[in-house]
Formats: sequence, structure tokens, C-alpha cells
Amino acid sequence: MFRDRHEAGLCLAAQLTGRFGARPLILALPRGGLPVAAPVAEALDADLDVLVVRKVGAPSNPEYAMGAVGEGGVVVIDRAVCSGLHVSEDEVRRATLQAQTEVARRVRAYRSGLSPLTLTDRDVVVVDDGLATGSTAAAAVNVARRMGARSITLAVPVGSREAVARLRGMVDDLVCLEQPEPFWAVGEHFEDFDQLDDAEVVRILAEHPRRVRLPKRDAMDRDVRIDVGGAYLPGHLAVPPNATGMVVFVHGTGSTRNSPRNLAVASMLRAAGLGTLLFDLVTEGESQRGLDPGIGVSADRVVAAANWLARQPETATLPMGYLGSSSGAAVALAAAAAAPHLVEAVVSRGGRPDLARGWLSGVQAPTLLIVGSLDQAVVDINRQAQQELRCPHLLEVVRGATHLFEEEGTLTQAAALARTWFLQHLGPQAGMGAQPRAS
Repeated sequence: MFRDRHEAGLCLAAQLTGRFGARPLILALPRGGLPVAAPVAEALDADLDVLVVRKVGAPSNPEYAMGAVGEGGVVVIDRAVCSGLHVSEDEVRRATLQAQTEVARRVRAYRSGLSPLTLTDRDVVVVDDGLATGSTAAAAVNVARRMGARSITLAVPVGSREAVARLRGMVDDLVCLEQPEPFWAVGEHFEDFDQLDDAEVVRILAEHPRRVRLPKRDAMDRDVRIDVGGAYLPGHLAVPPNATGMVVFVHGTGSTRNSPRNLAVASMLRAAGLGTLLFDLVTEGESQRGLDPGIGVSADRVVAAANWLARQPETATLPMGYLGSSSGAAVALAAAAAAPHLVEAVVSRGGRPDLARGWLSGVQAPTLLIVGSLDQAVVDINRQAQQELRCPHLLEVVRGATHLFEEEGTLTQAAALARTWFLQHLGPQAGMGAQPRAS
């Protein structure tokens, strides 16, 4: 029995002293692992950071883990547990997406202003306040391996014998101070086991003298080729210095990444500190044959492009939004519904959301619909779409604009509306208590 997490960390530090030649990197599993990890890092004169993972809770008992997800897109699902609980694949998928959304939010909260975590060639010590099923720790170990850690030590004050035995083969070393039997819950082995909030996590990290602080992002501007499952789509990625978010442009049928209107809007967004990705939705061969892959396939390609961005060092931790125009707005909305954990905001400019009917009710990201007042048919279509959207949403009508916003000043107005929406929902404090606007 430990008095609190701090005392448990001091006890762990005594066991870990002398095990590492060079200064290790202590990675806490937030929230509960951080008060344990902080005294470990102090005692070992080690660098300290967090590794964000999230339990995938069972539908009947959210506290019971049937798996976990982590940074870098890692998903660990215990199929035996799912089968034993009679959890369907749809229930697993929904629970996983919910956990991935929370991981993305916490990464933004804990690393605001910092570059992505770098583990390459580091001796890593993963610290949590205890092991029950071990699913969360397993996800953390997989993330650390994927991110290039040289060695991984898992250190916890208390754990179940089953979890310790299962995880021992996954790591280079495992330190668990107590393995009581029977084991019901981690909190039973602490006199004080108060829950932490995000503000406390940020405070502990900020106060630690060896919090890993990598250089902020530099500007980048380059052509790219995006693998979307065997097909390669050309694009252009531009990220201003210290960008606060990324916007993926989704153009309509017949348009390309070189659309003058999209290029003009992208320039305004970058001036506001938002990165942009403009890419073609069709391959060169499809373009030459005049083929249109359709809403569903195009949405899959947008999701693939978003996942590609999430793997790039320059953009991995940046919250993401989609900006679709004309039929591309339907594609953006379908992509947002298909993978809600990837996107934090959607903007439709002169969009045809009716083409995404069947997907609209699944969109979770706050959505802005921008239409021209002189495009009455599309205004009506967007008003009808509002009846199907279940997410926070708003309809903005630009006076004197037709479908393409070709009238003087109207494209600038539409771009300014999009910029405000993205800054509101992709900024450093997005998701930390501010409520999105809704119509």
C-alpha cells in the first residue's frame, strides 16, 4: 500500500537508480502516471515527457479495458476480451474512434507549442501508476517501439500478476514493486488516489526542469506524393512557422490542387498560421481517362491523406480541418464521418452536402456551411442539410456571391469566414472547454 503516487514514484526511483548508462527519457502515461514519473525523473536526472494513450472501454463497463489506442495511430484490441463480453465489431469501432479523438485532444493540450515527441535511439522508461489489464501499457510500449526507442523499461508501483507476466515479454526490462493477490483495481493500493485533470498535467510538466522541449517547427513548402493504398496522388504541403493547425483542401469534380480560388484561400489561411495541404483526388491515369472515383472512394482518399499528415514529423501533432468546395464538400463531410478522430473542424464553401446524404448524421466535427446569396438552389440544399447534421454547425450566407464566389470581394469574405472557423476550432485551446458555435 502506498500513501500516494508521489511516494510510489520515490520507491520506483530507488529500484531504477543505476540501471541506465546515459540519461534516460521518462515517459509518463497521463494522467495518473505523471505524479509517479516526476520523482523518478528527478532522482535519475532524466528527461521527462508524456506518452499519450487511451483505454478503449467496454460498452457495458467503460472502466474495463478491451484495448487501447495511442499516439501515432497505434490500436491494441484484445479480441478474447471482446468475444467474452459479446462486443460487436461496430461497438469496438465506435469505442476506438472515441478513444482516438481523446488522444488527439490530449496531445494538443499537453504539447501546445512543442514539436512532436522524438524517441529515436533513446533509452525509454514508461511509467504508470499501476497495471490492471495492461492494455494501456501495451499500447504505450507499441508506440514507443514504433517511434524508434532503443530500449524500453516499464516501471509501475503495483500490478496484477497476469498483466505483469503478459507485458514482461514485450519490454527489455520490467519493474513492478508489488503484485498483490487478489488484484481488483489499481486505486485500492493507494491511500490517496485522487484523479488528475489536464491542467494539473500541464502544470507538472511545465515545472519539471527537464521537460523535453524540442525546437518549434520551421516553415516548409514542398510538393508531395501521397500513398492512398497503392495509388499515389500529387499534392502540395505548406506549413508556416509554428503553425497551430492543418487544413486539407478537398476540391470539387473537374478541379485540381492548382485551382486559383483554392490557392488564394490557402494563402490567407497560411498567413493566419495554418498549414495547408492541396492534393488531387484522382490519379494521373484516372484523370487522363476522365474517371471520377465517386464520393465514397474520394472520402477514403481524404482519410488516407489525413493519416499521411499524421505520420509526418512536421504535422503529426497539429489538429486538422477539412475545407471542401462544391462536390468536394460532400467528400470532406463523408471523410469526417468515416474517421471522426482525425478532424476537428469542417468548412463547406459553395458545397453540395446533399451528395453526402447518409454520411451527414455521422459528422462530429463542428461544421461551417458557406454559400452565396445569389446561388439560391445551393442555399436551399445547405438549409436542408442542416436538418441532418447532428454536430455543431452554422450557415453563413455571403451577400452578392454566386456559386464560385467570382464577384469582387466575395471570395475574400468566404475565406475570412473559413479562417475564423478554423482558428476557433484548431487553436491551442480548442476542445479545452470552449463550446463551438451552432446554428
